[in-house]
Amino acid sequence: MKIISYNVNGIRAAINKGFMNWLKSANPDVICLQEIKALKEQLDLDVFEEAGYKYHYWFSAQKKGYSGVAILSKIEPNHIEYGTGIKSMDYEGRNLRADFNGVSVMSMYLPSGTNDARLLHKFEYMDMIHDYLNDLRTQIPNLIVCGDFNICHEEIDIHNPKMKGVSGFLPEEREWLGNFINSGFIDSFRYLNKESQQYSWWSYRANARANNKGWRLDYAMVAEPLQENIKRAVILSEANHSDHCPILVEIDK
Repeated sequence: MKIISYNVNGIRAAINKGFMNWLKSANPDVICLQEIKALKEQLDLDVFEEAGYKYHYWFSAQKKGYSGVAILSKIEPNHIEYGTGIKSMDYEGRNLRADFNGVSVMSMYLPSGTNDARLLHKFEYMDMIHDYLNDLRTQIPNLIVCGDFNICHEEIDIHNPKMKGVSGFLPEEREWLGNFINSGFIDSFRYLNKESQQYSWWSYRANARANNKGWRLDYAMVAEPLQENIKRAVILSEANHSDHCPILVEIDK
């Protein structure tokens, strides 16, 4: 199973930048999208079905033009779980899960900490989602959590490791992500690419992408029971429809 995760920073804007042609070429079995910034009713769903993604699921934020996640699949899921049942998380459309035979895939969009109030919300979300996923894995051990975690884990994951006072690389955020991994998840990219310094997000300011001054914020976290099934994990930095680029993990089911 080839799974891609992509924060598209607005699915309609990404489509206008050639996203659909890229998707057909990349040809994943499943793609998890974050920050779709659209309601299902605002989209021409035929374009996804024509590209081979007959099964598509959308979980939008209550606030229009904000946040939201989606899963597009060539394989029919056994079950779709919209949200987590936690109101503060589901209001912003941040979690969507598709269960397949032998593996479950979640598209997750962890909040950013753009100001003090949002940073507090981010920490609250981090605590709640970790508890939620720990409980979920007792029922669904073969879980893959894909998405924009809005955190760089180690110094190798950021172009300037001195930025320790900026949300996304705060010591408390990095510690949480380390604890998340240590609780039974595998950072699939780092697992197969120990020394590779690659990024998945670049600011639109100061020509950051051209100068490769980026951050690795996007992860495919694979639950430990699937460790031996991880065949490939790469960052697809050539895709340019967003301030993020897609990431890919390939699992042998």
